[in-house]
Parts: sequence; structure tokens; C-alpha cells
Amino acid sequence: MNSKNKKNFAYQMRQKQEIIRNKFMKDGVTLVAPETIFLSSNIRFGKNVVINPYVVIGPKVKIGNNVEILSFTHIENAVIETNVKVGPFSRIRPGAILSKGSRVGNFVEIKNSRVGAGTKINHLSYVGDTTIGKYTNIGAGTITCNYDGKRKYRTNIRDEAFIGSNSSLV
Repeated sequence: MNSKNKKNFAYQMRQKQEIIRNKFMKDGVTLVAPETIFLSSNIRFGKNVVINPYVVIGPKVKIGNNVEILSFTHIENAVIETNVKVGPFSRIRPGAILSKGSRVGNFVEIKNSRVGAGTKINHLSYVGDTTIGKYTNIGAGTITCNYDGKRKYRTNIRDEAFIGSNSSLV
């Protein structure tokens, strides 16, 4: 692609994003700094959703009521239920389900996992291929390491568990 085509592509993307953002704002989504937010056209938003600057929400995302997405968060192919707060600096990858009232904080990555209702993963954690129960606290620096080089396993954490900082869960 030559520079003229790249410039044209960028212009077209800006125009498309403006249309998408305006549609969602008209539907009631609060975009704090719209020009900094990238949204896929097929997102489903609930009511009272606030999206802060520098957020990317890719395809196949469903966001429930009373959700706040903080800055520098990237979400794709995931479900975020009601009363959830995500970010800043979070990555919510395909297959993630953040249940009602959960909290995912800064520098947390979630992939192919269910985070139970009321569960908190506040900072510096990787949760992949995991089921976490209700009202669990995941300490800073916790990771799930459930790949043995050949096969991925599921990690299961029960309701009301308290996982200390810098834990490696197999």
C-alpha cells in the first residue's frame, strides 16, 4: 500500500469511527473523549456505560448496565456483565466473562476465563483458561500457568478464595 492509499485508509477509518461513536453516544453510552476511543460496530451496550479515553473495544463484545471502562483498556470477543469496572491498562481477551460486580484493575489480562460475581483482580495478574468463583480476591502478581508445553489445562478457583500476592496457579 503506497502512502496515498494509507492516508486515504486512515481518513476512511476516522470517518467510520466517528459514525460508530456518534451512534453509541446517541444510544446513551458516555464516551469521555470520543476521538480517542476505537469501537467495533457490533458491540452491544447496556445502560449507564462510561468509556474513558484511549480504550479499544473490538468485535463481539457485550457490555451490561452500569459498567465503567477505564483508560488504555483493550477488549475483544468478551462479555462484561452489570456493575463491573475494568482498567486502567487491562486486556480482556476472547472468551472472557466478567460476572456481575467484578473488578479487573490495572495491568490485568484475562483470557478464556470466567470471573465470578463480586470477584476482584485489582492489579498485575494474568488469568487464562480459568474459572474463578464468586467473591474471590486475586492478589497482585498472580498468574495462572496451566500450559505444560503440549496441552492447556483449566485452573479452577472456588468461591470466596483469597489468593495471596505473587502466586503461580497450575
